[in-house]
Amino acid sequence: MRSVQIVSAFFVLLLSGGWVTASPWNVREAGAQGDGVADDTGIFQSLLDKAGKAGGGVVDVPAGTYRITGNLSIPANVTLQGVFRSAVTSTAGGTILQAFAGRNHPEASAFITLAGHNAVVAGLAVVYPEWKITDVPPVPYPPCIANAPGQENTAVLDTLLLNPYEGIRLVRGARHLVRNVTGYPSWRGLHVDECYDIGRVENVHFWPFGVHYKHDDPFCQWVNINGTAFSFERTDWEYVSNTFCFGYGIGYHFGASEKGAANGNFSGIGADSCRRAVLVEQSQPMGLAITNGEFVGRWGSEDSVCVEIAAENQGKVSLTNCAFWGPIDRCIWMRSFQSQVTANACIFQNWDNTGQGSPAIQVDAGRAIVQGCTFGEDHLHVAVGKAVLSAILTANQAPGGFLFENAAGKRTQAGLNEAESIEWTEKAREHYRIRIGEEGDGRFLRGWFGPEHPRRWSHPVSRLRLPAVPGKSYTLTLIGHCPAVALDAESGLWLDDQRIIEFSPNQREIRVSLPAVQSDHYDLEIRCRGWVPQAHQKESQDKRLLGIQVETISMEAEGAETPIFDANTGEWLEK
Repeated sequence: MRSVQIVSAFFVLLLSGGWVTASPWNVREAGAQGDGVADDTGIFQSLLDKAGKAGGGVVDVPAGTYRITGNLSIPANVTLQGVFRSAVTSTAGGTILQAFAGRNHPEASAFITLAGHNAVVAGLAVVYPEWKITDVPPVPYPPCIANAPGQENTAVLDTLLLNPYEGIRLVRGARHLVRNVTGYPSWRGLHVDECYDIGRVENVHFWPFGVHYKHDDPFCQWVNINGTAFSFERTDWEYVSNTFCFGYGIGYHFGASEKGAANGNFSGIGADSCRRAVLVEQSQPMGLAITNGEFVGRWGSEDSVCVEIAAENQGKVSLTNCAFWGPIDRCIWMRSFQSQVTANACIFQNWDNTGQGSPAIQVDAGRAIVQGCTFGEDHLHVAVGKAVLSAILTANQAPGGFLFENAAGKRTQAGLNEAESIEWTEKAREHYRIRIGEEGDGRFLRGWFGPEHPRRWSHPVSRLRLPAVPGKSYTLTLIGHCPAVALDAESGLWLDDQRIIEFSPNQREIRVSLPAVQSDHYDLEIRCRGWVPQAHQKESQDKRLLGIQVETISMEAEGAETPIFDANTGEWLEK
């Protein structure tokens, strides 16, 4: 009869999708108060120990708020189980544990230790009552949950870690499972090291639950600069899927411990409002496969990079079907001489949010493949540095045509990319006009502020890349405004590091002769003294460091008799 009951319970479990237990260990029945006042540590640990001595089982924790002033240790084959059966986002009701131990002692034992093989935490919410949002930097604590190093097959399921300093730490814990976990750890969310058989992290969501997020709030700002959501060191094929973080300095950090670095499969991962959504300081040669990712820069920042691959990294980083948008300086920054980055079928919607001229993808060294990607803006898409060993740019699309700069010569191969929408014949290059601040001007500008129709402001140093017919001299006419406050000894238009004309106070029209060049374009530089409108105009709230204002640029080759070519649209105008 007993075996029939067990089999029946098992089938109820399968059909319901929940857990059915006949556990003899229930903390309330054993005397736990669950009122948030009485210390229930002893009763919890007593039942956990009894379950462990019995060879394993489930310690049930009914709904309530349990004050735990000490630490809990879960033996082998034992599950500490609350009532939640999904990812938890609120502490209103359910099973709540209050954690107190280890304040100001981050090296102390974890609040909950998975002390044996197959030890599990499930269905709980953990809060730190002594935590205060006014504590900046946050008061350090030891990990909320950690495995005893070497204990395998441990799991954390359906659990909320509301405000710990460090969330989960797993070291030498092969085949771990972290699933349906939520929370807002301040310093580090999840850390994995020395996993020599595949670990799994699924549906984990670190977001400012319980906190009114503002990017300039001191606490949120601290997390947004110093915090790391996911940290991976030595792992042998970590499988991470459907995870997300918001408001961290680093979303996903790949580094190296004394035992080595990570490799793995990372699918459906996301990071919003992060200074570095993904930072790869080191990875194993087999590398990181990142698919279906969504990456956004830190709100209010000027230097966010979605994926940075550091100079010391050795493993390959493959990005497939990933999306990049938001306040980003650069979407991908490849700095390693020893590794390779591939961006395949990705979409790049925003970058260069400060107008300094940053590309969507900057490749300083190593090897890179950019193929089948879509770029949503018409300014510089890829910059290939002179130290790059090999770059292959193929089958990419962008409005106005795919734009790249190449300093690596023949080591860069490009083909089958969307051609520039403007047909630059020799006749068009002889006499044309660019309306600055209008659609289509981005391909001629490097390092400018955004359009303010029909004009743009330069930075103290901004560049112009203007089409030319090799061997012909030109007259350049620039219409704009040179505020007197922007002028100094260096202000003017520069070519090949020589000033060819000096700006005058409140100058409206600048006209200058350009010597012939053998290239098909001129690289010119505007230099001036930076000034902040708010410091000079009482009514202004503009805190930008501006240069001069430009509305139109016209280029006319010597002897040109053609109509004027509209460089924004590709149409011909009357002279």
